[in-house]
Amino acid sequence: MQPAANVFLVLGLSLAAAFSQTSEFRTYTNTQGKAVQAKLVGVDGPNVTLELAGGQKYTFAITSLSAADQQYIKSAAVPAAAPTAKYTFKPGPNDKLEPASVNESVGQPLFGDAPLWTSSAEEIAAKLKIPQESKTKTSSSYRAYTKDDYQMFGAHPYSVAMYAENDQVTNFSLVFANKGDLFSAKGSGEMHFDKDTPPAEAAKIVKTAMDKDLVAIAAALTQKLGEPKKERFGEGSNKIGRMTVQRWDWRGHSILLAEAPGEYVGVQIVTTAFADAGGKVEDLTDKVIRAQALANLEKRPNGDVVIGEIPMVDQGPKGYCAPATAERAMRYLGVPADMYILANAGETGFGGGTSISTLLEGMAPQIRNKRRSFDAWKGELKIKEIAKYIDKGVPLMWCLFSTDKFNETANKRTKERKDIADWAAWKTKVTGESAGNSLPKDKESGHVVLIIGYNKDTNEIAFSDSWGERYKERWITLPEAEQVSQQYFYVVGF
Repeated sequence: MQPAANVFLVLGLSLAAAFSQTSEFRTYTNTQGKAVQAKLVGVDGPNVTLELAGGQKYTFAITSLSAADQQYIKSAAVPAAAPTAKYTFKPGPNDKLEPASVNESVGQPLFGDAPLWTSSAEEIAAKLKIPQESKTKTSSSYRAYTKDDYQMFGAHPYSVAMYAENDQVTNFSLVFANKGDLFSAKGSGEMHFDKDTPPAEAAKIVKTAMDKDLVAIAAALTQKLGEPKKERFGEGSNKIGRMTVQRWDWRGHSILLAEAPGEYVGVQIVTTAFADAGGKVEDLTDKVIRAQALANLEKRPNGDVVIGEIPMVDQGPKGYCAPATAERAMRYLGVPADMYILANAGETGFGGGTSISTLLEGMAPQIRNKRRSFDAWKGELKIKEIAKYIDKGVPLMWCLFSTDKFNETANKRTKERKDIADWAAWKTKVTGESAGNSLPKDKESGHVVLIIGYNKDTNEIAFSDSWGERYKERWITLPEAEQVSQQYFYVVGF
């Protein structure tokens, strides 16, 4: 470990010398105005440990950093030597049941001797065969779009999602029969546009499937844990997240069964304390959110300005790009969200297809309740307008036509960008290519993504699709993007 004070002075470090492409690195500035690129290792009382790109670690007083850095560390840091997690809860009548007995109702090896809330998310995910969906400095998520033979609580969950903070499980969200997955496409990612027309009797099919799952899940839980309590749970309006649930408790876990009529059947597994609070989440102040967002801004030597640490949400093989993208934007700024609930607010069709304006109207009360804001406009893509938000660490929701040729171009450029040494030559290359590239619009390929970055010099923008980690950062020139743009933009901001 290096001496405390030398981190900003040793070897006359420049930003370029300390820079690393990994999103874990950010700029730290001390009270004398000197700056380095480093990543946060941990906090021990009044001291913080940072690691430079070369691997050197320095420990020094947190108060020697700028006010913004101190705020960031306070909100994002993990203690260097975190104590063993403990979770206390009020005993209940079902607690005498052993984990193996409860798991018989679950149908999967979910519960163990320790509460989920003190368990490693990685280990739980491995047991349940749920792949990682997203990982940021402090949070992670795991999601599986399961095969037909995968069972939980006596029914088939189409989506099994687990969320964690610092590798400790915080909650589960299971979605059973629903109007999205029941009519989803055969493929995911770019292939989600290749879907059959939903059958005329779609609503009847959804209701029949939902009724069947509701009965099966309630029976499995009641047989093991007794009759449920009926409670109101969630924040916002009935449509966006406030609903009546059936609740069963066991050893500090609350299992909540809910139905959004005509939309989905869902099960949440949360702490009993969270259930007792009615699912209300503590607000984060603008000061904290602003500091976190700014800390996530990555400025690269080639002129790229990109937002990191945006959670990924994989929409799976259905047309839920708008709800999934909205969930990412909301969660990034501290507003709880779930794409299935948002699909309800946006009146998403069978298999997909969402009214963006309806979705935003449904989202608005919950976002404003959390003291976040909306911006919305129609117009041409402009780097200046994009930079106004990106420079604050805030992504933009962009409506476009995600055609085959557009995706081919973006994939090719993104791959080529990884090996660029001469960025002046790259600017000449992409300027010429984009001038001769024709990207027709196709109204059957309507899509929503997040714009997460830009490069003023090369006239490119970075965008992120809700199709998994492979699509979290792609690049296209501004003129090419304008060719496929629907010219609608939305921002969850502050």
